[in-house]
Amino acid sequence: MVIVFDVNETLLDLRTLDPHFRRIFGRNEVRKEWFGLVLRNALTLTITGDYTDFLAVGGASLQMVADQQQVTLTNDDRNAIRTAMISMPPHPDVVPALEAMHSGGLRLAALTNSPREAAVSQLENAGVAPLFDAILSVEDTSKFKPAREVYEMASRHLGVATGAMTMVAAHDWDIAGAMRAGCRGAYVTRPGMALNPLYPRPDFVGSDLNIIAEALLAHPA
Repeated sequence: MVIVFDVNETLLDLRTLDPHFRRIFGRNEVRKEWFGLVLRNALTLTITGDYTDFLAVGGASLQMVADQQQVTLTNDDRNAIRTAMISMPPHPDVVPALEAMHSGGLRLAALTNSPREAAVSQLENAGVAPLFDAILSVEDTSKFKPAREVYEMASRHLGVATGAMTMVAAHDWDIAGAMRAGCRGAYVTRPGMALNPLYPRPDFVGSDLNIIAEALLAHPA
């Protein structure tokens, strides 16, 4: 069994971007609006058969928010947010949970919408990269999650069937895509997150990654 983790919001804390959004737009909440737009735009690109890397999607979405808010972005503003995205810290529960799973003999991998080079930098800066057997990016498929092809690509790279993978994420749509591809799903209910009742019910649900880790160690297959 391989435990596969989403990165942004699931492992890394996007709230550390709030000071930049407060400075540029006057309120923290714009960060949530922006990231929601990033995910919507990435999904639309996949549905329409187009692709550009996640950082470019983030930049375009930031410009859209600025246009909506009638705010003029500077290059320094863009660079500050881009740099902050690469250096986000892990949520407090991430390191002990990953270490427990790693010590317990579970194979760990990361699967992210971000370009692989950026994802490696993110996880290295967060101090958790050595715990992963593989850091995988959707760029190998030119599709964003939750496209089935992404999870199938991960299974091929990891040398296991999708049925031997458990996808851990704080996004219910990511879990839904993975489960439709044959994986198990483990949903971390980060603050402000909620399950869509129209999606398949995840195999594991917990408000803390340590709870998820305990469940996965107890039920590895």
